[in-house]
Amino acid sequence: MNRDDIIRMAREAEAWSLVDHDGIAALERFAKLVAAAEREACAAVCDKLGDEYADANAADCASAIRERGAP
Repeated sequence: MNRDDIIRMAREAEAWSLVDHDGIAALERFAKLVAAAEREACAAVCDKLGDEYADANAADCASAIRERGAP
């Protein structure tokens, strides 16, 4: 997700009017926090499946999801 995506989604959510030009950085930080939380929730599902079924592929999926947030 890049800056243009964040701005587009803010407009789609009709939240753009709540953010002036100086608030774009705060909106970007917020979007990154939301994305990180969603990645971690998805990775946790993979972890649970891996533990439940002793499936190494699930652990690989969890790692791949977490890596998407790496700088």
